[in-house]
Amino acid sequence: MDGEVDPEELAALLDEEDGADGDADGSEDDEGGLRIVDIRDRRAFDRGHLPGSECVPFPELTTRVEGLTGASRIVTVCPHGIASRQAAQLIGSYAGIGDARVESLRGGVEAWQRDVGELETTDGESGEAGEADERDGGTDEGPDAPF
Repeated sequence: MDGEVDPEELAALLDEEDGADGDADGSEDDEGGLRIVDIRDRRAFDRGHLPGSECVPFPELTTRVEGLTGASRIVTVCPHGIASRQAAQLIGSYAGIGDARVESLRGGVEAWQRDVGELETTDGESGEAGEADERDGGTDEGPDAPF
């Protein structure tokens, strides 16, 4: 793991990626660039997630980490930035990741909402993440690390 990234810094990286996507043939190329890995379960992800992020629930991380090979930078995301540190360590220890920079989002989704404010919802969801999280306990950081 290479440390943590602040929400504002990640937002700037996303803006850079958006600008680069419009170049050349206009197609997006996730491999080789920035990958944002949200380790929350699918329901939490659908209620609200960072733009451009992908849902890889923590329990599935060890079986899906190979899909992250080729990325130059990987940022893990969780509710408060605690479990995502463990996820970043796990991803960084995988031999196939190579020289990718692997970081955790400092403060998690909570800090992103506070400092940047943008969350996307999956189609069909209300997007009221705070209210839904309250009903579900709201502080679940996911399962204990498998290592």
